[in-house]
Amino acid sequence: MSATAPVLAIDAGNTRVKWGLREGAAWTARGALATAQAERLGRDWPALPPGTLALGSNVGGPAVQRLVYEACARHGLVLSLVSTAAEALGVRNAYRDPGQLGTDRWAALVAAHAEAQADQLVVNVGTALTVDALRADGQFLGGLIVPGPALMRRSLGEGTAQLRLTEGRFEPFPRATPDAITTGALLAAAGAVGGLAAAMAQAGCAPARIALSGGAAAELAPHLSLPVALNDNLVLDGLVLLARAA
Repeated sequence: MSATAPVLAIDAGNTRVKWGLREGAAWTARGALATAQAERLGRDWPALPPGTLALGSNVGGPAVQRLVYEACARHGLVLSLVSTAAEALGVRNAYRDPGQLGTDRWAALVAAHAEAQADQLVVNVGTALTVDALRADGQFLGGLIVPGPALMRRSLGEGTAQLRLTEGRFEPFPRATPDAITTGALLAAAGAVGGLAAAMAQAGCAPARIALSGGAAAELAPHLSLPVALNDNLVLDGLVLLARAA
């Protein structure tokens, strides 16, 4: 496949469906909508160049997957969904069952390795927080999945009698309950990242950076102790690379 073929990449997650049209080395159009509004997908897509490839990652469930297929069909595209492999583009998957690794995490790992051949953490801050350890030689060691900060806050509101969900702000020493919840959720997320960074260091591959993406990435970034490379298109970048390599 051509290394410059136009690609429509679609990342269907639990909260948002993101898409982007890549022509050559540039994104010529991008957008996102709430997963709950996935039936609107495709309404704002531009005219697609001849030979456009469509590759998607879906972790939003079968109903969302059907809507993504339908959006592509309305534009004359045959959608392929990415599969997680044991190895691709220099990244090797350490999962005992490689196919069990989420396709969004796989695409992000591929993109992060292409962006920098460094010992690093690949972190996505969405409904779930995923933290993946990637060595400079492309070996994916494994990773964590925990609730993202917003889900942590929501779980307190839904699971306790006294802690209702209200918006707070980060404070070093919170003196109001909303601030205590917001600060606690962010520090818990940062702690998960720091814990895996410490495990990499003990394994002799201390991470030099964090490839960070997701809707709450900017909120979490100031609380991380390593240099951050913020890229909210990390999964889309990986999908383009995988589409062109197929």
